[in-house]
Amino acid sequence: MGEFVLAVFVVVYVGMILGGLPGLALDRSGVALLGAIALLAGGAVTTAEAWAAVDVPTVALLFGLMVVSAQFRLGGFYTFVTKKLAQADGSPARLLFLVILAAAVLSAFLANDIVCLAMTPVLVEICRGRDLDPMPFLLGLACAANIGSAATLIGNPQNMLIGQVSGIPFAWYCLEAAPPVAAGLLAAWGVIVFVQRGRWRMEAPVLRIPAPNFSLWQSGKGLAALTVLIVAFVTGWWPREVAALCCAGALLTSRRLTSARFFSLVDWPLLLLFIGLFVVNHAVASSGLLDRVHGLMADFGADVKNGAWLFAVTVVLSNIVSNVPAVMLLLPADASPRSAVVLALASTLAGNMFLLGSIANLIVADQAARFGVFVTWRTHLRVGVPVTLLTLILAGIWLFWRWSALAGPG
Repeated sequence: MGEFVLAVFVVVYVGMILGGLPGLALDRSGVALLGAIALLAGGAVTTAEAWAAVDVPTVALLFGLMVVSAQFRLGGFYTFVTKKLAQADGSPARLLFLVILAAAVLSAFLANDIVCLAMTPVLVEICRGRDLDPMPFLLGLACAANIGSAATLIGNPQNMLIGQVSGIPFAWYCLEAAPPVAAGLLAAWGVIVFVQRGRWRMEAPVLRIPAPNFSLWQSGKGLAALTVLIVAFVTGWWPREVAALCCAGALLTSRRLTSARFFSLVDWPLLLLFIGLFVVNHAVASSGLLDRVHGLMADFGADVKNGAWLFAVTVVLSNIVSNVPAVMLLLPADASPRSAVVLALASTLAGNMFLLGSIANLIVADQAARFGVFVTWRTHLRVGVPVTLLTLILAGIWLFWRWSALAGPG
């Protein structure tokens, strides 16, 4: 049975690397779900064991926060913020700074995927209206969404998982992550300004892109729900997943916005990816294979319980299999507070390296292409590589300093 589990594990993670399986119209979510089904069919896990393997609080937290983020989208909040940015006076570099700042703040507390989904079309429209090349602003949006999401334990899916499993305090993590995130955002802005080097202007037809109208009432409801969530997360007086579900339930009880509209903005494939990988990784851990993999890595000197090695392995693995599967593989080795911070920062910041490195990048590219702006892998690489290297170096320096400071003299 161990050989069967290993075979399923290999196929699933090859699918994570390739983004699917050759010859099949499967994406990563489909591959993970197929792997879980294969384990059930082969008798490696029972249905009861498979259900018990799923970290229901993490899935519930993900779902609840997706609904809260959808409230802001349906209320036109993202459109309102983006258009307000367009009204700001100043140079294109200043507008880029404001776009990066807004995307980072929104992505820190709301699902960064939905932030990119909502802001990209409006950003293209704004740039066309001001005779600006949309490309640097779209790259800034993607980079900022990834970097900003590292600032909290609810900014992206892998951070939510890390927060749930490690149990680290919400406010404590925010304080640990804030300095490298702030420095990383400034670095991203500087890189894009340098790469652009004054080539901001571009004449193109003005676009009028349909977007949700701003509703003060609906956006206010979203802000109220988000405020309750942050208070609950910071104080810890309510389990995070319960707080998220309660806020989602309150928002769903609307007289104007149907449940179907909310559910259409929920990332169901991502939830299925989590469920499938939970089952696959549980089977691997139960068979002892996961411990053997971690032991083999330690034998080669890559001890993931060592902070520096964990940082390096996380960066590499996140760019091979994507950040969520990478975190699921590495988190069982050490869920201590320090390791949790390393995992969260390294896995998230690594997502800016390549266009395929994060869903946020792909969403920006896909949405922009619908309006005639094509973010190619080569274009992204010119910004993504230096931004990633700089942000990882800054994060590494910060973490090294923190460990040294915490260790004290001697």
